[in-house]
Amino acid sequence: QVQLVESGGGLVQAGGSLRLSCAASGIIFRVNAMRWYRQAPGKQRELVAAITSGGSTNYADSAKGRFTISRDNAKNTVYLQMNSLKPEDTAVYYCNGDVQVRSWGGGMDYWGKGTLVTVSS
Repeated sequence: QVQLVESGGGLVQAGGSLRLSCAASGIIFRVNAMRWYRQAPGKQRELVAAITSGGSTNYADSAKGRFTISRDNAKNTVYLQMNSLKPEDTAVYYCNGDVQVRSWGGGMDYWGKGTLVTVSS
């Protein structure tokens, strides 16, 4: 069984920074792409940033220049460094990973339960 567990959320003032972490655990052969999504109250879940196993990244326009996604493959962990936070960044942030549990076959999608980020003005 694979679990993704996020941490690092909290309350921060506008202009501040937070670093989110997401660790994958369980029977894992390889973690492929990992992503951060967020869902604000009353809004749809949206992709914030993604990173491949090789380290290639892409970002939502709202995150470019402020957020940085990175990963530690040895720890099966992905990070999201968020700087210059704005009240509109307030949301539950979810980790998503494409995880292979065997050396053959493809990966499956797993989600964490989310961590709340609140940015006060």
